[in-house]
Formats: sequence, structure tokens, C-alpha cells
Amino acid sequence: MTALDGLRVLDQTQVMAGPFCAMLLGDMGADVVKIEPPGGESMRGGELEQAPGVSASFLAVNRNKRGIVLDLKRPEGVAILKKLAATADVLVENYRPGVAARLGVDYATLAALNPRLVYCSISGFGQTGPYAQRGGFDLIAQGMSGIMSATGTEGGPPVKVGVPITDLGAGLFGLMGILAALRARRVTGRGQLVDTSLFEAGLALSAWEATEYWYTGENPRPLGTAHRLNAPYQAFRASDGWFTVGAANERLWPRFAGLLGLEHLVGDPRFARPAPRLANRAALEELVEAVTAGKPRGHWLALCEEAGIPAGPIYSVPEALADPHALARGMVQELEHPRAGRVKALGNPVKLSRSPATLRKAAPCLGEDTDAVLREAGYTPGAIAALRAAGVVQ
Repeated sequence: MTALDGLRVLDQTQVMAGPFCAMLLGDMGADVVKIEPPGGESMRGGELEQAPGVSASFLAVNRNKRGIVLDLKRPEGVAILKKLAATADVLVENYRPGVAARLGVDYATLAALNPRLVYCSISGFGQTGPYAQRGGFDLIAQGMSGIMSATGTEGGPPVKVGVPITDLGAGLFGLMGILAALRARRVTGRGQLVDTSLFEAGLALSAWEATEYWYTGENPRPLGTAHRLNAPYQAFRASDGWFTVGAANERLWPRFAGLLGLEHLVGDPRFARPAPRLANRAALEELVEAVTAGKPRGHWLALCEEAGIPAGPIYSVPEALADPHALARGMVQELEHPRAGRVKALGNPVKLSRSPATLRKAAPCLGEDTDAVLREAGYTPGAIAALRAAGVVQ
């Protein structure tokens, strides 16, 4: 058994945030039906195409879904979606605000047909406010939420977080909202609108930076790998690469100083307490790296582990994916795709003891489940053939 067995989800999303949200529902057992326009969503092609109509980008966020093609610019297509929504539990969409209403598939319209529907809208800036009509991308949201101003090194140009953090964050916040709305439905019997955005995800994930500004009055500056509120908590250079150390509290700092042979720094007024260590972080970093640069990172990581100090190597992506712990935790999986063959997939990071997430199928081929989904909705073979001939479904 999986946690969301029996839950029907309609996925009207594309690119990253929405598909990621719907995919995680699928991992937990929901029956996710991905609805694409004729020709498929924009992420199906491109430079990372593994087979015709199957790109690596599409594979990354569309596993555990069935796929149908539906032309929502046609009234017959809208009628099909309404019929599907009438018995669905969840619908996820990431249109620009106003588009769903123009198509006739907005929350108010569908909730009138199915009051139990949980309708999740993920957009660049949300459904309300002065920027609601703007298009939103991760790069824009990272910049406007303040993330880029606080990332990178001091004095350098603005730096984007290396992963699409606001896209993924909005998908996760959408998932949280959906699960909360489903829980509320058990009490009220009614669904509701879940509204979140990339911009708000960036703001919500800036907890340290907002706190620093509100309580010090200072604009948070980029610190490289360092922590905003304590030190040492950052990356240090070894002779063969970089490693990270979290020795910022009063129990771990003396241990770290000791294994470096820098015991005298513990009594130095510049480094004796958290506040002066933070104020003198650059000087502390210079003193520490004068030692760590002399030996390989494996040497320092072994000493840190023996001393009980949290530390780790800075991996490349291939190194991270090959790490024995990542493999032991099931974070690298393989799925069979009918066109692309065996494809790699990241595992689900949430481990449930009684109803675990499962990776059951790779991302669907374009429209591969159209007939099955329409049959389940009550359409006869003849009606499906007529819809296909008219170009309403594919």
C-alpha cells in the first residue's frame, strides 16, 4: 500500500514547479494524469532529448504519471476536462493567472462541478497582487526575492543558486498546501484553492536573511559558504579540494581548533565567543586554511569524524550520485521507458515505514494513456475515435 492510494490527480502543468509537485504526489501512490496540449509540453524536446519527444528534462519531473493529450482550446476538450475534474481529488496547474479562466477551467468553474476538488495554482507571483499577471521564472524569482543578492562572494556580482530553488520550492509548498487541503476536506467535506508562487517560495526560504535584516537592520551580504550567525561553519581548502565543517557552537569549536593544532585560538578574544568569531570570520578563515591547505581533505574528514565534528567533502554531481550513502538510501533508481530504454531517476527522499513511496513508471510518452483515461471517464470506443479524428485528443 502507498500513502495516497485511490487519489486521482489531474496535472495541467509544464516545465518544473508544477510537474515536480504532481510527480511527488505520484510517488506517494496517487493516480496522476498528465494533460498535455497537442504536440506536448515545451520540455519534451530540446538538446537533452533522449528519444523522439522524450527529453531528460521531461523525464526528471514526470515519472509515475499517465499521459493524455487534450486540446483545451476546443470546447470539446474543455468538456472532457470538466468530466475528468468532476471525479478528481486534486488538480494542479501553472498557467499565468487569468489563463485558466479564459479557457473555462478555473477553480470557480470546476469547484461548482466538484466541491471536493483541491485546486492548486502555482505561478510566478501568485493569483493576487500587483505582479500577478507577470510571467515568472526561477531566475526572476531568485533575483526579486533577494536570494541572488545574498549568494556568492562579497564584492562579486549577483549569483544564482545552482539548482532552480524557487521552482522546486514552489512545487514543495504546493505539495504541502495540497496535503493540508486534503486533510481539511476530511473535516469540511469541501476542497479549496491552493495558491503559491515562485516569488513567495524564494522569500519563504530566506529565513536567515530576513531575520538578519529585521533584527540587525543590516542588508545581508553574500558570504560564500559561511553562515550568517556563527563561525566556523563553511568550506575550507585542503591540498586536493574543499571540505565543509560545521563547528560553530561552543562544544565543537574547541575540538576543531584542537585537531588543527590551533588550541590557542579558543582563548583568543577574537574567537572565544560566537559574536567575535563571526565579526572576525575572515581572519579565522585565513588561520584555519593556513593549516588545512597542507593536507588532503580525506585527512581532515577522518579527524573530524573521529572527533564528532560534522564535516563532509564538496562533491561534484557525479561524485554525489555515486556516494555509497546515496545508493544505500535509494536515491539513484532506474526505470524502463518504452522509447528511451533504461533511464536514471532520483529516488524519493521521504521514507515512510508503512506506506513507502514507489517509482513505478518512467514519464509517459505523449498521449500514451488517452484512450484508457477516457474509457474510465465513460467514453465509448466510438466516441474516443471521433474525438481523435477531430483532433480534440491525441
